[in-house]
Amino acid sequence: MQLLQTLYSTLLDVLPIAAIIFGFQYLVIRRRVTHLPRVLSGFGMVLLGLSLFLLGLEQALFPLGELMAVQLASPAFLPELVDGAQRHWSDYYWVYLFAFAIGASTTIAEPSLIAVSIKAGEISGGTIDPFMLRIAVALGMAFGITLGAWRIVTGTPLHWLVMGAYVLVILQTLRSPRMIIPLAFDSGGVTTSTITVPIIAALGLGLASSIEGRSILLDGFGMIALACLFPIITVMGYAQLANWLETRKKRTTE
Repeated sequence: MQLLQTLYSTLLDVLPIAAIIFGFQYLVIRRRVTHLPRVLSGFGMVLLGLSLFLLGLEQALFPLGELMAVQLASPAFLPELVDGAQRHWSDYYWVYLFAFAIGASTTIAEPSLIAVSIKAGEISGGTIDPFMLRIAVALGMAFGITLGAWRIVTGTPLHWLVMGAYVLVILQTLRSPRMIIPLAFDSGGVTTSTITVPIIAALGLGLASSIEGRSILLDGFGMIALACLFPIITVMGYAQLANWLETRKKRTTE
């Protein structure tokens, strides 16, 4: 049974983590684990939850993401070509729209981003709006995935896009408010988590496999890298825009 196989493989992955934690607890700290039954039941829940999640990825999210990419990029769905004409990157506009929409929606629902945004709002004393932070991250994620889809369609080398994005990140870091910089970099990391990564990976692999001349290995991967970078840009851009509006408001009231 597939569930039992997934449970067994997940157990092998979780056991080293448990061994390290309990090893440090008993051999280094030399104290008993408080509420040991509750901790063990928690490990059991983690084991079961990870197994069901991995099984769901294999049976639902990965096939669905690849299927959508293949269908949207199929010649039957794309505009008809005139005799002798070549396919233009703009013919894949439904692919870009789907990439943008799925990137924004999955990021808004990302549990890790919700947790980080709530904590950022609490610690900042209300200066940072958790919802607006999630919107800024979602827009960055959506743009990054859309750019990744465009890269696969056009065959643009990944390193040019990554280097250009990093140059922009460095320039923004030099000009952004200091309090937002660490949060912006963390926001780029938490977006690529349990919900977004499987769909992004499936979308990239499906798109690369359906476009002639593209390598699944070379072109199918790389979207997650762009998805990590552009939320950093949009969060710092949101902070810069808010800072500029606040400065302008003060000038008009003086």
